[in-house]
Amino acid sequence: MIATPFIAVDNCKDEIQYYQKVFGGEIEILRKQGDTVLNADLHAAGATLKFADTQAAKPAQKGDYVRVFLNIETEDAFRGIYDKLGDGGTVHTAIYEAPFNGLLAIVNDRNGVCWVLSYYRD
Repeated sequence: MIATPFIAVDNCKDEIQYYQKVFGGEIEILRKQGDTVLNADLHAAGATLKFADTQAAKPAQKGDYVRVFLNIETEDAFRGIYDKLGDGGTVHTAIYEAPFNGLLAIVNDRNGVCWVLSYYRD
């Protein structure tokens, strides 16, 4: 089984580009209606993040109480993602040394999506 985050955002067309700036990778547009992107995937670092415009997904509320857990491979990448998600977002738990010999942080991005960021040292 593979779990894939499915994230609903307002204005998927622009927001998928925002997430590409955060994580890198390639955007795959899956469904459009005129100029509106209804569904898109972001393929980055061996993972796929699925996105839907709120017109298509109709979430109950912004953020929808889902947290996306990311295990990030390097400390530099961890800090870069933390900074980008926090820009315009809300830091709930600033970067700290976790008991598992690594770093942990929790950030809501500008779309209200909650990201639990982790970096495990060898």
